[in-house]
Amino acid sequence: MDDENVIGLFPLQTVLVPGARLGLRVFEARYLDLVRECGRSGRGFGICLVLEGSEAGAPAIPAAVGTEAVIEDFGTGDDGLLTLRVRGARRFHVSQTRVRDNGLLVGEVAWRTPDPALPVQPQHALLATLLQRIVEKTGTGQFSEERFDDAAWVGWRLTEILPLSDEQRQGLLQEDDPHARMERLLSLIA
Repeated sequence: MDDENVIGLFPLQTVLVPGARLGLRVFEARYLDLVRECGRSGRGFGICLVLEGSEAGAPAIPAAVGTEAVIEDFGTGDDGLLTLRVRGARRFHVSQTRVRDNGLLVGEVAWRTPDPALPVQPQHALLATLLQRIVEKTGTGQFSEERFDDAAWVGWRLTEILPLSDEQRQGLLQEDDPHARMERLLSLIA
């Protein structure tokens, strides 16, 4: 996959958002091949929510909007399977897919514009305060940085940690405007 706009896809029953961490166990040959390719090229792969089908077996039908997963760490689990820790990077829209001989789904993608750094608007200040309180109470050190004044960062972190359905997370992932995403979050928790 030399083309910057063609990436291997890893459909999952979860939504990865920019900045979020995700642990994976890799056992299917097609995904082991994908991980090797990513290691050689230094590139990530795409994670998309499964719309039809399942994570294992025949290629699933993925959502059209997903997130690039960048491998941060890898190892071997107690069961001997490859384990990965990935972090969500750029969002993308899949325009076309094909299935390789090994069963790997490959997507031609258009990269979404990265979120601008915008201040949290007064009507969304409650969301920033909620996130701050959650972080204080859980003592979670999962965030490498804290930017409670950045609407995109606050929106992604809440999308990551709130008990939302995969469909709700997918809707938030597809939203390009950080303030509109915050408005949707506000209505979801209201």
